[in-house]
Amino acid sequence: MTLPLFPVTGVGSLPRSKSVLRALRQKQKGEITPDEFDRIAAEAVLAALRLQDEAGLDIVSDGEQRRDNFYSFIAERVAGIRLLTLAEMLDYVDDKAAFERLLNALDVPAFALKNPVVVSRLARQQPLALNDYLFLRQHTDKPIKVTLPGPYLLTRSMWVKSLSAEFYPDKESLGNDVVQVLREELLALGAAGCTFVQFDEPVLTEVALAGPHETHTFMCAALSQKNSPAEELEFAVDLLNRVVAGTHGQIKTALHVCRGNWSQREDVLLRGAYDPLVPYFSRMAVDQFVLEYATDRAGSIDVLADLPADKEIGLGVIDPRTTTVESPEFVISQVRALLKYRRPEQIFLNPDCGFGTFADRPVNTSEIAQQKLSVIRQAASQLRAEYA
Repeated sequence: MTLPLFPVTGVGSLPRSKSVLRALRQKQKGEITPDEFDRIAAEAVLAALRLQDEAGLDIVSDGEQRRDNFYSFIAERVAGIRLLTLAEMLDYVDDKAAFERLLNALDVPAFALKNPVVVSRLARQQPLALNDYLFLRQHTDKPIKVTLPGPYLLTRSMWVKSLSAEFYPDKESLGNDVVQVLREELLALGAAGCTFVQFDEPVLTEVALAGPHETHTFMCAALSQKNSPAEELEFAVDLLNRVVAGTHGQIKTALHVCRGNWSQREDVLLRGAYDPLVPYFSRMAVDQFVLEYATDRAGSIDVLADLPADKEIGLGVIDPRTTTVESPEFVISQVRALLKYRRPEQIFLNPDCGFGTFADRPVNTSEIAQQKLSVIRQAASQLRAEYA
């Protein structure tokens, strides 16, 4: 993968069109066939590719146009998973009072977000993202980033005791099969020529910043955490390292960690620096950390000085949740802060998070997304001229 200095990429999702949203609902209700949905989604993927090309991205994605959200989509592709809305899950969680507090803290209707739940043994029936990669590969010569949900996110969010314990007595036993599913996918992507895979683990900030007994703000955070934050984070390190074992030098792997991305209200999103996560990041066998730094909620970039010197940073330099378009000067100032700790060739530029994390709840419009991505490209051009 040959790239310029300060390569520009997205984090994953772009807003879905009304036609795709309608088709998603119709597919889930059985009103259209998967092939009919794919025809509609294919057009949306090509539109997402055009948006990225016009914005000047160096690495592109499919915009997650075929996904209901960034991790629930696996319910269609892995046996043993049932998709439930948060409202439906209230009937099954052990601590209903805590879960109701979670729902009240979310700035979103409980019926609008869906969570995959394990209801029998897992089995990868079809590729999670391989076919999406192969389709996009036919339509672009640019490097492609494929996004996958991380193993800790899936293990923690999918294990609900009353529905899962018959098949997996605890999270650890489920984690073994989650690792197998994700590893099969990663190796299949690599064999197909994919060179960049990002795993999404937003819930790690919940573990580190909120603790096990606080009122959580991320949709899956109150489901199955029973251990201490340190034990949970150790579990996350182990799961991820097992997924990516032996792939270094063959596939660029990245870990994306943010503070929630379902609302434009800053007060319902997490706040806190990455400090407590850095020791765990340092033992994760990925090549790059994709981290949000466009708002003061993320704290100081200086904490990244403590990461191993060989790790790349996908630096979040614009906020996908606001309609205010940042300036190239702001982006450049964030990059300069990181250049104290990383070489130019180790810095990738991206938004803090996706623009359409949940299909029915995009955090911005396609027009604003393109403008914001274009600003990153403008900043990258100036930085390349300076550091070439």
